[in-house]
Order: sequence, then C-alpha cells, then structure tokens
Amino acid sequence: MSNSIHKPWRQRPEVLLMLLALATPLSFAMWMGIINNFTVERVGFTGAEKGLQESIREIPGFIAFGVVFLLLLIHEQRLAIISLFILGIGVAVTGYFPNVWGIYIATFVMSMGYHYNETVQQSLQLQWLEKDTAPEMLGKIVAVGAFGAAIVFASIWFLWEVMGFDYKLLFLIGGGATLAVTLICWLAFPRFEQPVKQNTHLVLRKRYWLYYALTFMGGARRQIFIVFAAFMLVDKFGLEVHKVAGLLLANQLMTMWLAPRIGRFVRRFGERSALIFEYCGLMLIFTAYAFVDHVWIAVALYMLDHIFFALAIAMKTYFQKIGDPADMAPTAGVAFSINHIAAVTIPVILGPVYVYNMMAVFLIGTAMAFVSLILAFLVPRTPKPGHETLLKVKAVPQPAE
Repeated sequence: MSNSIHKPWRQRPEVLLMLLALATPLSFAMWMGIINNFTVERVGFTGAEKGLQESIREIPGFIAFGVVFLLLLIHEQRLAIISLFILGIGVAVTGYFPNVWGIYIATFVMSMGYHYNETVQQSLQLQWLEKDTAPEMLGKIVAVGAFGAAIVFASIWFLWEVMGFDYKLLFLIGGGATLAVTLICWLAFPRFEQPVKQNTHLVLRKRYWLYYALTFMGGARRQIFIVFAAFMLVDKFGLEVHKVAGLLLANQLMTMWLAPRIGRFVRRFGERSALIFEYCGLMLIFTAYAFVDHVWIAVALYMLDHIFFALAIAMKTYFQKIGDPADMAPTAGVAFSINHIAAVTIPVILGPVYVYNMMAVFLIGTAMAFVSLILAFLVPRTPKPGHETLLKVKAVPQPAE
C-alpha cells in the first residue's frame, strides 16, 4: 500500500479508511452527545438504568469475535459498510422510542453496527497501513474521526439552541448522515484485496497475553469515562444539552490537533513510553474525579481524560508489531470481546455503586489505571515476534497456520 499515494483517491485504501472513520461519529457522536439528556429528561433514567443501558450497549462488543465467522461469508470491506448501515439505522430511530425498553432495543441495534464496524476497521487499518508509518497514519485517521464528531457537536448546539430542533429530529439527522457517507463508501471504491489472507477461525495465542491483558484493562477504565464521568456532568452538575455539545465539540477540536502529533510521539518514543504516560495521567485524573465539586474543574478533567483516548494508537501498533499478519482480523474480533468482558459487567455493577457513593466509582478507576501501568512496564521498547514482553524472550514463532 506504500505506493498508493500516487493513485487516484478512489483507488487508495487509506482514503476509504478515512471515510469509514468519518462516517462512524456522524451518528455515534450524535448519540453520545444527547443520549444522557434524552434518557434523564424524557425517560427518567437514574444511575441504575444508565448502568444497565451501557451494559446492553457493550454486549455486541463482547460478541465481536463473531466477525471471524462472518468473514467466511462476507469480505471485510463489505462487512464494514454493512455494519455502518446498521449503526446509522439504530441511531436514526432512537428518538422514536422514549421509554426504557425502547431505548434498550435501539441501543443494542446501534451498538451492533458500531462495534462490528470498529472491529473490522481496526483489522483493515493494521493490514493496509505500513508498519513504519502506521502511527502517523492512525493519528490522521483519528483526527478525521474527530473532525466528523466536531461537526456533529457544533450542529447539536446550533440545531438545539438556535433552531429549536427536538431529540427525535437530531437522532434522525445523525443516523442519516452516516447512511449518506456509507453509500459513498459502497459505490465509489473498488474492493481492495488483503495483503495476507486472514485466518477465519478464532485465534488465541499465549504470546499475545500482554496485549490481551492491556486490552481488558482498557475496556474497564474506558467505561468509567464513557458511562460515569459523562453521566456525572449531567446528573451532578446539571449541564444542559447545548453545554454538553459545546464540551464535546471542544474535545474533538483538541483531538483533531493532537492526534497526528500523538501518532508522531508514538513513532518516535515507542509504545512503551506512550502507554506509561497514558496510565500515569489517568491515575491522576480519576483520583481528581472522585473529589471534584466544581463544574468547571469537572469539565477540565473530562477534556483531559478525552485526550488520552488518542493514545490508543499505541495499543494498535504494539499488536501490529508482534502479531502474525494473518492474525489481524481474528485478533481484532477477539480483542474487542476481551475488551468488552469488563465493559459489559462494570456499568451494571458500578451503576448502583454510583447511586450511593459516586466517589468510590472513580477511585476504582484509579486502581484500574494503576494495574494498567504495571502491565505497560512489561512492554518492550522494540516489540516484535518473539519479543512480545519483557518477561520472557522466545525464538521468532512460526507463521500462523
């Protein structure tokens, strides 16, 4: 794929990757931007219902290993586009179900499209991008996604505060925008062949154990941010729709600027340094969440927390360096499932805890970041097959069957 820059845009797989990255937040960012206010104001959610909803949302991520079996029937590129279509439909219909079970069902449909699309996108990125330039290209892809999300959050503020649109119409616009870009991805691009034929069975390898462990802990800490930090801003501090949209817009604008630079940081200093930096920062942020009593301090912490999401580039390129080329697709599915073991259980367990002791939820997040930090110290400075961790150096393994 290294010479694709000289080809027309329709024949460049990295352009398709960027369009896929753009399409996802057009609906998902709309959903994230207004779902807390919608469920609190129109459905009467408390922390308990919110926790259950988030666990339902994460179930498709838990069964993301099913991508491996779908690849027996559907080409990866086509599966990504079908998943985007399901995502757009799920978001578009959310506003038509202002009741608890309607929200749960729409959430599951939306999430099925989102998680399967994310799984396939990650696989395609690791297959189509060159290892030497992958961190920087992934940073650009993250920035494109942030641009799409920024457009959505600016639109939420304008359409809600200025135009007076209701929740139903906002969900419909977000879902429809994803469907429009999905159509372009379907019609404008040829089918790109994979550099290496992917294994179409479940892959669990002992030498990937550190990647699996980091992935599991990442799913755990991510829920503290997505579920409880975001819900706290509405539940405890009463942020209104347009203010939440403004905050999320600011986050995405920062990500647009920072993501390419974070990609260069990962390329220059390596995955080990990037991950250690991430988890040290998260320990401080989660501890501060537990004691915050001022809305603007909470907003600042939320923005800092969001910045660290771009460092997920380091996790992807770490696996790209240690993994067999034929394992990219099956391991992407398995990794999403491992990530979501924690994601499915933590919201429903910590939802009642949040109701009775909000501080405890965020201190648990601090402990999770500390465990991740310990694991990050086991990442080699130059990871490669046979040198996946610092605990044991093995001979270079044979290619995957």
